[in-house]
Amino acid sequence: MGRTLKRTAAFTALARALAAGSRGGPALGTRVAAVPRMIRASMRGEYDGGLRLALMTAAVAYVASPVDLVPELMLSVFGLVDDAVVVTWLAGTVLAETERFLQWEKTRSPVVPGHVVP
Repeated sequence: MGRTLKRTAAFTALARALAAGSRGGPALGTRVAAVPRMIRASMRGEYDGGLRLALMTAAVAYVASPVDLVPELMLSVFGLVDDAVVVTWLAGTVLAETERFLQWEKTRSPVVPGHVVP
């Protein structure tokens, strides 16, 4: 049952992020360009996305890992299902997190010592 809930959450996140993009959300190029800024802001502690970035990195490592080839070899198509779920979750999370980061950038007030920037 836990796997079903995780799978449902992954597909829900992807559907929500794709629907947001069709409603005038950020373009894919804007999202991709935001990833390095998001990583930098998280590493500096300015943005609270550190845990989510760590989970996304772990998902990429899981899918790319040679250890993950064992289930694919033994279980053939069924071994690929876990990769499909992880990739779906990753895509949805990247879309949702980049949109959240872009919104955070918009609302963040830039501070220059001695000046207020509108």
